[in-house]
Amino acid sequence: MQINSKSSQAKTVNAYKSVHINILLTASWFNLQTTKSLKPFHISPQQFNVLNILRDFHPAPVTVKVLTERMVDQMSNASRLVEKLKKKGLVQREACDEDRRRVNVYLTESGLELFKKASHVFEQTLEKQLNQLIPEDVTCLNNILEQLRG
Repeated sequence: MQINSKSSQAKTVNAYKSVHINILLTASWFNLQTTKSLKPFHISPQQFNVLNILRDFHPAPVTVKVLTERMVDQMSNASRLVEKLKKKGLVQREACDEDRRRVNVYLTESGLELFKKASHVFEQTLEKQLNQLIPEDVTCLNNILEQLRG
């Protein structure tokens, strides 16, 4: 599409650019706030995401493939994140008995405990960030963002 010099089209294009930048800035701001809230637990937002997925399936195992599919940031290297969490004693990795190419990942008890504590702090941070929005605005914002990703 070619941008016309007419003011109404220019304003629309600028509004779209503004929305794009606003979403990126907001995502970056949320990520920074999340990083700060998780710092005392020595985990990154991506590692927290892995623990959250594992908690959803706990006590059943999850494959690295499933982790990758369910990650918020699908560009994250799930295998690397699992390895870092394993070194911290928060998860276990085991080869699958049925298919040696698959790797099953389990949440350890210490991983579950750390997740519960970190989740509590994360929820408090999120509530503080979003408390100025009324429930109707939250619903509307969710609908708009889902429509964008459509």
